[in-house]
Amino acid sequence: MQFPHYCDRVPEIDPVSSDYLIACHYFPGWNVYENGYSGFSRMTGFPDRTPLLGYYDEADPEVADWEVKWALEHGIGCFVYCWYRCQENVGHPLKKDGMYLEHQLDALKASRYGKQMKFAIMWECDNAGVASGKADLTDHLLPYWAEQYFRQPNYLMIDNKPVLFVYDYSFRVAEAFGGAAKTREALEACSEKAKQYGFDGVYFMVEYRYDKKSVLEEYKNTGYRHTFAYCWHSEEPSPEAKNPFPTQEEIIAKQLELMQSHLAFDPYFTILTASQSWDPYPWYRGTARVRSTPRWKLTPENWRILLEKVKTMADGMPDGAFGKRFIMLDNWNEWGEGHYIAPHVSGGFKYLQAVREVFTKRDNLPDYRLNIQLGMRDYGAKIDLKATKGKAKT
Repeated sequence: MQFPHYCDRVPEIDPVSSDYLIACHYFPGWNVYENGYSGFSRMTGFPDRTPLLGYYDEADPEVADWEVKWALEHGIGCFVYCWYRCQENVGHPLKKDGMYLEHQLDALKASRYGKQMKFAIMWECDNAGVASGKADLTDHLLPYWAEQYFRQPNYLMIDNKPVLFVYDYSFRVAEAFGGAAKTREALEACSEKAKQYGFDGVYFMVEYRYDKKSVLEEYKNTGYRHTFAYCWHSEEPSPEAKNPFPTQEEIIAKQLELMQSHLAFDPYFTILTASQSWDPYPWYRGTARVRSTPRWKLTPENWRILLEKVKTMADGMPDGAFGKRFIMLDNWNEWGEGHYIAPHVSGGFKYLQAVREVFTKRDNLPDYRLNIQLGMRDYGAKIDLKATKGKAKT
């Protein structure tokens, strides 16, 4: 249905008030390459995961405006973007061609409403290049991060320290720096170097989704300030998942169990994360990997139940614990890996509405009109559903 044109930009944001800072993981995998390839090229056969904006080009600043609007109107105040360094750039000064999937950060910066949204980057150290040593971190990575991100007024800061999330699923950071002790030296050197850019250091957090006390202890001794989860798994990966399709109740119970184990280790070291789903079939169909972890998706109703329990858990944390008022959600838009709360065909706005109902004062009026209802342009990108990866658009 075609509607008459009566709006030439994304409507103004009516943000909701909250006593919490809710951050949401963001996977920037949905730009369009020169040959027409997009992450959406692998989403055929999964219409339930289709975003309400359609198969958009994420490099479009107006797409960023819609996402910021929907997030802020439902209580999400910060996006944490996956950030990838090219392997061939390791050991060299960082420039635009030394990384990939940075398009969304550019779109956020160029967007009309982007500065209203706090953001941070998560240094991907499992699927991309890490570093060749301490000097690479302090002389190549930090200067780029400081100039391009940390100095932006809406970058997430704690005590004048930019927050750097670190994704280290396969423990490649310690491997890159030569062990835990040398990793600590590198992080401390990075934090000290940041003072040259007007900061009081760097605030490092690291991803860990399991419950081994020895790993938590090592991360704490390495100098990280907190652990967080990118997602929670109901069991550790194996060639064949023991319980491939767990129930809703089992998933909620397992997430709470894992978070409780982190709190028992040290509540001041813990950031709570709520996971909405995990089903990476579009990425891994036809491979053995799709069977290695259980696949599941919480309904909007059970998502809300989980959020209420996480809120109760956070409220019970000791005064002074950063995680008492900072909570993470998994995930805004990982359509392929199967965890996504952004508006989509099968869930609409229900997952966002649950966030608003649980964590905010509900003192605003969210706007549920879509671009097509406002007579705005179609964001559906010209995607070749048969294309393979090519050179990214610049």
